[in-house]
Amino acid sequence: MMFNIGILGTGGIATNSLAPAVAGARNARIWSVLSRDLSRGEQFAKRINAQAPRPVFTDLDDMLADNELDGVIIATPDKLHARQAIMALSAGKHVLVEKPMATDIESASAMVTAAREAERCLAVAYHLRWHAGHRLMRDRIRQGEIGRLRHMRVLWSSRAPDGDNWRAASDVGRWWSMAAVGTHCLDLIRWFMGETCGEIKSVKSMIASTVWKVPHDETALISLAFESGATAEMCSSVLFTAPHRVEIYGDEGYVIGENTLGRDGAGTIVTKEGAVAFPVTDPFTGEITNFIEAASRGIAPEVDGREGARNVEILTTAARESGLAYYGG
Repeated sequence: MMFNIGILGTGGIATNSLAPAVAGARNARIWSVLSRDLSRGEQFAKRINAQAPRPVFTDLDDMLADNELDGVIIATPDKLHARQAIMALSAGKHVLVEKPMATDIESASAMVTAAREAERCLAVAYHLRWHAGHRLMRDRIRQGEIGRLRHMRVLWSSRAPDGDNWRAASDVGRWWSMAAVGTHCLDLIRWFMGETCGEIKSVKSMIASTVWKVPHDETALISLAFESGATAEMCSSVLFTAPHRVEIYGDEGYVIGENTLGRDGAGTIVTKEGAVAFPVTDPFTGEITNFIEAASRGIAPEVDGREGARNVEILTTAARESGLAYYGG
């Protein structure tokens, strides 16, 4: 039986990554599209081959009234996620929401509650968990190949041309670098380390917005301490270009991924024994497949609403701990 998916938002992530992944998934198809602009929505729906008799909507209530719609992917600006997700869940639809799932703790909690009450799947889109190299790294770490985990470092940065980015302002976003990529860095740290290192018990941060002086973070440095005593650090920035790196250190070895952070599933991975081979596959395909399977079988997705909400909580704590005035934006 086909699983009909609606896409909310027609931006780059929906066009270039999410829609192709749905099209490539088994037993799923793109059913309908929500866009603020009807003409743009029609062009998008045609490009991605939306299958519904009425494939384009500008009103979410109208879209959710379609009984043949099984689930939605929310790929709209960050501050819209919570309201749209709660509306979809309350209408009986399963939800995969782009990261970060919300921009405050209360909204994230309300989304989790809505999913529980509706008995519907709420998944959060951290596609890097389905990078084949990352999964191989995690399997080897779980098998003890680098010993007891001691430290992890993640750097993800790129150079924005200026401060004119929707995430840099406060109307539809709350964080810039932290929402664009920092939330992914944090998710990877929790995914790799949480199973053996326990919960994060301490968050320290230094967050700056001094180049373009926008309301939100241009560079964020966040340090984390786990219950086991292990530590982690992450840096997200929109100010400079550098190799994207994931470094994980145990008391018997290490594993380092370079340029594995991104959308294409590529990059290189090395350990003290040398290079590690892995297949280059589309991580969004794994993400979409997991969502469909969880929704169809009534099981928890790999990244559920509670995990997404914990990510929001830690980002919020880091912003508050930095003491910057933009925290309330």
